[in-house]
Amino acid sequence: MFFDHALLDAIAKGALLSALGLGWIILLVRVVGLRSFSKMTNFDFVMTVAMGSLLAGAAQTGNWAALLQTMTAMAALFGVQFCVAYMRQRSGVIDSTLQNEPVLLMKDGAILRGALLKTRVTEEDLMAKLREANAIELSTVRAVVLEATGDVSVLHGGHVDDALLNGVVSAD
Repeated sequence: MFFDHALLDAIAKGALLSALGLGWIILLVRVVGLRSFSKMTNFDFVMTVAMGSLLAGAAQTGNWAALLQTMTAMAALFGVQFCVAYMRQRSGVIDSTLQNEPVLLMKDGAILRGALLKTRVTEEDLMAKLREANAIELSTVRAVVLEATGDVSVLHGGHVDDALLNGVVSAD
């Protein structure tokens, strides 16, 4: 306890523990690298969500042992993510096992309805993403890709370089 007054004590502990947790995450990101929160893979996304949850837990913990356990869990997740990224770089088998493939949802102005069904994306969701990307006419949309992270990329204009679609699966 920092203060005899329960309200002041709760505020002080919340502020201190939040600062400690956030400082620990910043240190871990500095050691492991910015890729930690990149959302390049589904594993990265889970890592980001888990860190938020662990940080909230650290800010609310009731004792130092629980804080140490939470900070150890954070470090362990960063370590696992680092090892997974390292193994993915060196093994195509591991990479293809752990990583989802991006899927083509639209090609040259045509909606690939089979791909929408397979990925459980509705046409309304697709249209919303097209609007977000400032697509004005369907005929100018060269490709829409559901990325491995769940993000949707819209490529529109006159021409799309084939290299941008390398590794993209056509599910239609």
